[in-house]
Amino acid sequence: MTQRPHTLGVAVIGTGKMGADHVRRIQEVTSGARVTAVVDVDAERATSVAARVDGCTVHTDPAAAMASADVDAVIIASPGPAHEAALLAAFEHDLPVLCEKPLTPDAASALRVLEAEQKLGRRRVQVGFMRRYDAEYMKLKSLLETGQLGRPLMLHNRHRNVASPPGWTSEMLINDSVTHEMDVTRWLLDHEITAVTVLAPTPSGNAPDGIRDPQFVVFETDGGAIVDVEIYVNCGFGYQVQAEVVCERGTARVGDGHALVTNAAGRWGGIIAQDYIERFADAYDREVQAWVDATRRGEVTGPSAWDGYAVAAVCEAAVQALQEGGRVPVSLTERPALYA
Repeated sequence: MTQRPHTLGVAVIGTGKMGADHVRRIQEVTSGARVTAVVDVDAERATSVAARVDGCTVHTDPAAAMASADVDAVIIASPGPAHEAALLAAFEHDLPVLCEKPLTPDAASALRVLEAEQKLGRRRVQVGFMRRYDAEYMKLKSLLETGQLGRPLMLHNRHRNVASPPGWTSEMLINDSVTHEMDVTRWLLDHEITAVTVLAPTPSGNAPDGIRDPQFVVFETDGGAIVDVEIYVNCGFGYQVQAEVVCERGTARVGDGHALVTNAAGRWGGIIAQDYIERFADAYDREVQAWVDATRRGEVTGPSAWDGYAVAAVCEAAVQALQEGGRVPVSLTERPALYA
């Protein structure tokens, strides 16, 4: 695999909230890389973001940016439906990619990306499941790997947002939020998800009309574990992500947010993060730095295109379970040797 230059030239595709934050991160936090190009169909927005970076060029076509001599790697932070074309273009230029989730919006297109990467004979994609780089989740993963708590039996997850963005649907609670718990489940337990059931109470009065919020999602795994996810995207009070693993000889929990607890005026308490960028700022920093470091070594590490495909397949089963009710099996192709 080709060794990349000492300072990595990165093209950031998509300059919305996530893409703009990645531009800031690479310029201000990450070592060994610089942003050399930004891409967005909204040229004015891209120009505004590029103006903060010396020597950064602006493009409206991802392929044009990838053809630039000063682009050695790509971050894809555009909307999901645009990912497949950008990924295939990156493969044509043999560029390593950090692709924000989803890999693609559905299992069929994710499988096409998987097959295209296999034809290269090596990995080019790291998928942006940033919770794998969160300090608390990393400690939980390390603890489970020791085996001292015994076999995982159940995993309880809570995922709450202050309010859903305009235009959200009931299905987006799964495709845009529970997708993280799908990856966390597979990563923490080292199991594949085999079936999904989705239950929904009477919607909260906080939820916009027509949105089934909250939802209670149940996964079954090939390792015999049962996993539940409470997803509540209009809780009104803050952004919370919590997980508790119940094992044969003990339990372990992360996400309580008690790093700082105050006692004053007859009350005790702390602060609840208000969005995902605040809660997972360190995880995003760690994720991007790990990607840059690996790319400079000529390697690709972290969540793979297989992980992105597997989550897309679970999403499809979960959406079907939401819409039709009942238990829906997850259909996966055979795992290729490249991702073993």
